[in-house]
Amino acid sequence: YYPGYAKMFNNVGKERGWPPVTWERFDAQTNKWGALVVGDPQEVAGKILRHSEALGGVDRFTFQMDNPLITHEQLMAAIKLIGEEVIPLVRSNA
Repeated sequence: YYPGYAKMFNNVGKERGWPPVTWERFDAQTNKWGALVVGDPQEVAGKILRHSEALGGVDRFTFQMDNPLITHEQLMAAIKLIGEEVIPLVRSNA
């Protein structure tokens, strides 16, 4: 996921005067407490539950899944994982 993320945000950053994306900053955003929700179904479900708890509960969660290096097939597989694995994990642990 990182290569596409870096490509996308480096392009936007050039227009807005942001510094280049680094692995360290990306890692900080994707770790257990970071804002980006990236990982396997268990990691994603856990992060959704942590965000919900920190915010006092949430009714919905919106995924931004576009990335210039993710294929249509990969995107569809990710959507399927959300429906078949992530949502049941979140519901069973909420």
